[in-house]
Amino acid sequence: MRRLLRFAPAVLVATLALLGPWLAPHPIDEPVTAPYAEPGGGALLGGDVLGFDVTSRLLAGGRELLLTALVIAVVVTGLAALIGTVAALRPALGRIIERVADTVMMLPTVLALLLVVLAYRGDSRGALIVAAVVVGLPYAVRVVAAAAAPVAASGFVEAAAAGGERLWWLACREVLPNLRATMLAVFGLRFIEAVYVVSVAAFLQIGPQPPAANWALMVRENGPGILLNPWAVIAPSLAIAALAITVSLATDALAVATRRQAVVPR
Repeated sequence: MRRLLRFAPAVLVATLALLGPWLAPHPIDEPVTAPYAEPGGGALLGGDVLGFDVTSRLLAGGRELLLTALVIAVVVTGLAALIGTVAALRPALGRIIERVADTVMMLPTVLALLLVVLAYRGDSRGALIVAAVVVGLPYAVRVVAAAAAPVAASGFVEAAAAGGERLWWLACREVLPNLRATMLAVFGLRFIEAVYVVSVAAFLQIGPQPPAANWALMVRENGPGILLNPWAVIAPSLAIAALAITVSLATDALAVATRRQAVVPR
């Protein structure tokens, strides 16, 4: 029961983010108050810089952030699982992978965003996902490779390798099933990192543009009027923090539940 309670906040925040556009009481691009109006009347959290309803934009602004961060976390975790496991099973190749990862890790996040977006022609959301994967993958590979190394050196993996099993079999059937807790932890960390990267991108005007509703974009747009209507900045900031924290707690609970469930070879 206590474990289920740790999932409840993440489910609630994710559900509100996904269904929020249909729950918004007002259109997100129609003024309903004066700019930076205080809460009251038909605007529970007041108005923003253009007089749009903060509550409506808050409800509608989380879906794209959630889905983009989820795609980034899933891609990074999946690639890291394969690359890190191969690095552990093939130490010579692993040393090369680790050196490449160390080199990419020195690239600042903001610089990586700008480089990828400037070189990418097309949808800025696709460029943002590519940049976030490039930035987050080296860290995840390092974690997975370190966790997979003792498993790869265990007797049942060596016996399978001596029996002629191929690399993909060793990685997918012998090593990765024993890293479920690690992969859940990696996913949680990469999701938080993805939320951070997507939020930073909004401040750099990469991704959604006004009048689109986006939590990070709301913080950037309404910053100058924080003394007039603080909720226009505080509410989306709290929403971003709640999304990252609740998902992290949920993945931690899953990791604890699976930590001792190692696969026993036949």
